[in-house]
Amino acid sequence: MTTAPVTAAAAAVTVEAERAALAGGARIETEHAGYTGPGYVGGFVDANRGTATATFAVTGATAGGNDLVVRYANGTGGTRTMSLVVNGTTRQISLPATASWATWGTVRYSAALAGGSNTVALRYGRADNGNVNLDSLTVSPAQTPAEGTCEAEGAALSGGALAESEHAGYTGSGYVGGFTDANRGTATATFTVPATSTGTATAVIRYANGTGGTRTMSLVVDGTARQITLPATASWSTWGTVAEPVSLRAGNNTVAVGYGTADSGNVNLDQLRIDAPPAPEEPVGDGELETAFLSGGAAVGTDVPGFTGRGFVTGLTTTGARVIRTVNLAAAGTATVALRFRNPTGAARTLSVYANGLRQARLTLPAGEWQTLNHTLPLRANLNLVGYQVDQGDTGGVQLDNVVVAGSTPLDARGATLPYTTYEAEAGRTTGRVLPADRTYTTRQAEASGRRAVELTGTGQYVEVTLTEPANAITVRTSIPDNAQGTGTSAPLAVHAGGAKVTDLALTSRYSWMYGPYPFTGAPGGERPHRFFDDSRVLLPRTYPSGTVLRLTKETAAVDTITVDLVDAEVADPALSAPAGYVNVTAHGARPDDGGDDTAAIRAAIAAAQSGATRGVWIPVGRFAISGLLHVAGVDVRGAGIWHTVLQGTNRRGGFMATGGNVQVADLTLDGDVTTRDPDNAPNSDAAIEGDFGSGSLVHHVATNHAKVGLWVNGSTSGLYAAGLRVRNTMADGVNINGNATGVRVEQSTLRNTGDDALAMWSWAGAGGTVRDSVFAFNTVALPILANGAAIYGGAGNRVEDTLVSDTVFQGSGVTVSNWHQATPFSGTTVVARTTLTRTGSHSLDWNSDLGAVWLYAPETALTGAVVLRDLRVADSSYQGLLASWQQPITNLTVERVTFAGTGTAGMEFNVPGSGTFSQVTVTGNAGPALVNNSGFTIVRGPGNVGW
Repeated sequence: MTTAPVTAAAAAVTVEAERAALAGGARIETEHAGYTGPGYVGGFVDANRGTATATFAVTGATAGGNDLVVRYANGTGGTRTMSLVVNGTTRQISLPATASWATWGTVRYSAALAGGSNTVALRYGRADNGNVNLDSLTVSPAQTPAEGTCEAEGAALSGGALAESEHAGYTGSGYVGGFTDANRGTATATFTVPATSTGTATAVIRYANGTGGTRTMSLVVDGTARQITLPATASWSTWGTVAEPVSLRAGNNTVAVGYGTADSGNVNLDQLRIDAPPAPEEPVGDGELETAFLSGGAAVGTDVPGFTGRGFVTGLTTTGARVIRTVNLAAAGTATVALRFRNPTGAARTLSVYANGLRQARLTLPAGEWQTLNHTLPLRANLNLVGYQVDQGDTGGVQLDNVVVAGSTPLDARGATLPYTTYEAEAGRTTGRVLPADRTYTTRQAEASGRRAVELTGTGQYVEVTLTEPANAITVRTSIPDNAQGTGTSAPLAVHAGGAKVTDLALTSRYSWMYGPYPFTGAPGGERPHRFFDDSRVLLPRTYPSGTVLRLTKETAAVDTITVDLVDAEVADPALSAPAGYVNVTAHGARPDDGGDDTAAIRAAIAAAQSGATRGVWIPVGRFAISGLLHVAGVDVRGAGIWHTVLQGTNRRGGFMATGGNVQVADLTLDGDVTTRDPDNAPNSDAAIEGDFGSGSLVHHVATNHAKVGLWVNGSTSGLYAAGLRVRNTMADGVNINGNATGVRVEQSTLRNTGDDALAMWSWAGAGGTVRDSVFAFNTVALPILANGAAIYGGAGNRVEDTLVSDTVFQGSGVTVSNWHQATPFSGTTVVARTTLTRTGSHSLDWNSDLGAVWLYAPETALTGAVVLRDLRVADSSYQGLLASWQQPITNLTVERVTFAGTGTAGMEFNVPGSGTFSQVTVTGNAGPALVNNSGFTIVRGPGNVGW
């Protein structure tokens, strides 16, 4: 027989099987109807096992990937196998049963062909079960998958995972099975995923789960594993998708889906698609000053050409006008700074330059158009504040464009740029038990980062992590049991570094364990136990390099269990030195580490500084006890660093109370001893820092722990800047901007385990207050135990931007915009932008309702002020992605470039009337309906919406 060659071209070419070279008993038949051409090829019967072959000569092929589509009939009632031989390379393929011998189906397989001539054969191999008929072979260049799509059968398969095609409905040439119990702990499909830049994307996994119940698998991104859930699909031929947030680095990344030892497996995988977030508005460079903090009359101008970025800073004409830019450095030292400016006055002008709140020099800026002046600043490792200010005696009048600091490294695009690295315990190695993921309120996992933790029960059990960056200081988040009296227990946790024990961490549950409904005053051991975790920190004896193994070992019988959530490891800066002329609190009787009350001595030092020329107070290394508020106005209070200077509150009291402007609090830790929440309207404890800060105030590089509130801003505060805060384990809010505060900016701060809203702006009408033009930006929020990650209650022109929020626990959302709590009506435009919410939203037991990751809440009056939600990424929401409630109208809403990737219930749910415009909004991986509209909310659809 003459063999007709198959000519591969850009278009698909189909060749009848009866035109192939037939051997080993394969023969042309016409018995069963439905074939194309003059017949089909049979003879693939058991008598011809190992020999029956149809060979196609493929010429003119395009080198590279090609699709091979086999048309066949299989009336046996079960899946049959044949061997596909491409240029001598053999693999087994599956051909599912067709309805009858006169019913023809197709299977698609991918194959790499050489340019020019190729041989493709279908054979009844010795390992096959054959007994099919072949009608045709179609060859075409492989279809280019959608950008970011990886077919599972093209992944690297190991541990028993294998390509299959038994069940219909897959894309590509098949799917990957083998995730069976026999292959638990080994079966894996590994994909190589390129990324053009570092950031967060969404992994969309297409799968089938015909088991009838939800199954779990492990998603491993560049070595970091987490468990994912795959709900049941209607059958093995019905395919669903789940969406998971993933952090990718620039270059090639390894993304694997495997049947881990703690998983239930038994699913099939079809493909992995990586979706990048919708392109946000173009960011400006780190050194652009128009996006920095401005106060005292400084403003953004655009009326003079030649600037970079989106504008420049003008208005530096009166004393107190200032601009402060955050800068990140890898190492401390004297840095060269290039300031681009314009001086249109015709004569040299002066401006003062600051580093981390300390004046360094008076700069002389020559007259002329845009030009650069180089100067130097002493800067520390990690976060720095570089400021330019019109001081008394400065002539000002210049315009500033940008600042470039030699040796600086880029700030993170979203969230705080952290000085520490966080290691999740469940991602380490342990001889204890990894608690399975659980978001159920009153479980430890619900309050653990990532909703998983490690439990150590036996003496000698440990969890260990390997440092990826050097460290000489660690903070460990743990939970140990309460006692019968509710006063807490204590226990040591041994710290080993590089194989040797170096110290013990002192753990306590004194500040943990609350019971009952709000305000959580239930008896110990009662209903709704929660607030399980607390932080313990310690300086290590030396700096340990990257690659060192840190092991945390339970070596005590004082408690039955120690649950470890995470480790924050960092290089703590050396203790800072006192600035020249500052009043040392020890000169007024304060004594570190002696347990005595230092309140009066510190107050005396503050009074002395307020009447002096320098107006600065120095608190040296050590722990100083305070039992009351330290009133500050027109004074700078500084410590030796958050790891070195500690103010220890006692009897629920102790903190700073601002009573005027030009206040600075910096480089210290305020560690309270507040163990319960104050009753509403009956305060009996202190915030770490609070008050009316007037104008020109600055709070930076401050840590707070076990206080009522981290930072509470009220009165007529104008232009307060707070940066580099570490707020931990408060009984109420982390930060609250209240009263008539205007122009407050809180950024580059981290907040964890707050007892109420982590970040809140509250325009309380009861106090006649309207918060205006204030911003939360570049902050990282985790695990607010009650309420929201960030909340804006009324006010004018306020914003939440460039923030990360994760793992909300109870009665709250990731971000809330609401007129609740007697808030003044919204005015101007309220914006939530460029923010990522992960595992947020919660269930309210008090209301028996679910709360979404983004929550627009109008409980009493209509919410009519303009609200913009822009460039948000909402991933793995526990309930709705967006919830609008309750009954009162919400109007003037704009939602654009927002992705809801994985929701526990609806993608978006509206339980209010009103209206809004939606553009480039994507809903994917939702467990419930993509859209629920219960109250006739009017949706104006703009372009680019997907999935709803």
